[in-house]
Amino acid sequence: MNRKLKLWELNRPTVEEFKEKEKFPLVVVLDNIRSLANVGTFFRTADAFNVSKIILGGITAQPPHREIQKTALGATESIEWEYHESLVDLLKKYQSEGWKVYAVEQAEKTQMLHEIKIKSDEKHILVFGNEVDGVQQEIIDIADVVLEIPQFGTKHSLNVSVCAGVVLWEFVREISVRNV
Repeated sequence: MNRKLKLWELNRPTVEEFKEKEKFPLVVVLDNIRSLANVGTFFRTADAFNVSKIILGGITAQPPHREIQKTALGATESIEWEYHESLVDLLKKYQSEGWKVYAVEQAEKTQMLHEIKIKSDEKHILVFGNEVDGVQQEIIDIADVVLEIPQFGTKHSLNVSVCAGVVLWEFVREISVRNV
């Protein structure tokens, strides 16, 4: 028999313990995300994958908001976040400090997620774009890598928060494996 664990058996850190914990060198940037449910899901996923910070940009809603909280389930309290109306100059600043910027998008010249070599000693910024328009062209223009998830069906996109789960897992898996 394989008994499902109770929540109290999962030994999750408290919010205070999580905030003190060393984070993966990952920053998630939300470029004009319009759905409050997606924003909340990003926070929850960032918490699950021990992300350093979320940067909200453009029209992306900011906590506290009831609709964000519904899907974040309290992760807006554990994940550091900040808001910037414009992202291009901010991303250039991060690049000048040694961060590698990945725009998660479909473009003429992309690198497939499963083919990328993620270095654990590098600092990574993952930019996710608007549910309809994607990542702004100005951000794609300055990105170090345009990253694409291979897809095999008739639809040409994933929900942006699902996309984040796939990409973050791949980065965390690679960073964790290389740090062992």
